[in-house]
Amino acid sequence: MSKEKTKQLHKDVAPFAKSDQKKSIMQIVNTIPPFLLLWFLAYQSLSVSIWLTLGISVIASGFVIRTFIIFHDCTHGSFFKNKKMNDIVGTATGVLTLFAYEKWKREHSIHHATSSNLDKRGVGDIWVMTIEEYVEASKWQRLAYRLYRNPLVMFGFGPLYLVLISSRFNRKDARKKERNNTYLTNVILVALYTGMILLVGWQAFLIVQGSIMFIAGALGIWLFYIQHTFEDSYFEEESDWDYVKAAVDGSSYYKLPRVLQWATGNIGFHHVHHLAPRVPNYNLEVAHESTPPLHQATTITIKTSLQSIRFRLYDPERKRFVAFKEVKHLVKKARASIDLKPKRTSFDTK
Repeated sequence: MSKEKTKQLHKDVAPFAKSDQKKSIMQIVNTIPPFLLLWFLAYQSLSVSIWLTLGISVIASGFVIRTFIIFHDCTHGSFFKNKKMNDIVGTATGVLTLFAYEKWKREHSIHHATSSNLDKRGVGDIWVMTIEEYVEASKWQRLAYRLYRNPLVMFGFGPLYLVLISSRFNRKDARKKERNNTYLTNVILVALYTGMILLVGWQAFLIVQGSIMFIAGALGIWLFYIQHTFEDSYFEEESDWDYVKAAVDGSSYYKLPRVLQWATGNIGFHHVHHLAPRVPNYNLEVAHESTPPLHQATTITIKTSLQSIRFRLYDPERKRFVAFKEVKHLVKKARASIDLKPKRTSFDTK
């Protein structure tokens, strides 16, 4: 795609980057009250069967994801025209989803500005190593990376790390506004959770809230993972990196069944979102359908997305993700070359 065409593509999507207050309010109404009702039903079902509770928790987790999408739009300033409204609703939905609004807002803006840029990885994204980096890494660095990319760790430990550690502490370079927002969120959470534990008991609270947030967290990480990790995803070095190409070719179109598309707030149209972050979630689909060039984005389904679990390393030369087994011989070769190097003795310094 030429630079002229990419610029035109950005212009074509611009008209959809307008919030509709009625739609935004309606989305809050059809998301948060149902979530609170499902939470109450999950609690009440504990007296019947814990399996029923877990079943309700799965449904409730979908509304948590939808609440997170509202939070996400607020961080982009796209949910309401009024900045203050975005900040208030964003902070409130951040409490519900366990994310500090200002902290996540800054990290996510960095993600958008550097997505698919091989020279600017590390903030707000999934840890990705190139083949060369992996081969040249130490044994312990490779082990850490393999653990990180293990599905059990990423989707099992990942949600716990995000809500209990990452979101609770400020970055060293955080400004006063960001720090205060994180403190405020933490104080509200402590007060809210303490009150709920006193009301329903810690066991019931842990089962209901714990299962809902864990499932929602695992699904949320999966959505983020799959939308940037697919076989022919776009990655380039800074000198060749292009924002529009990173959006259209570096983000997937996750085609989901209608009910899941609704629960995930249309975030499957991730290529549209990265192209124009100010497009509110309820306009993403129409922006995609109204812009033919966007139909060329990589489309994945639930079935085909499962293949991405084996994608672990990025190959800049072939422009695609590969599995660990595909570079096993390179690691062995690198180890052999190290072993063949003459070892220094005390006589070598004389």
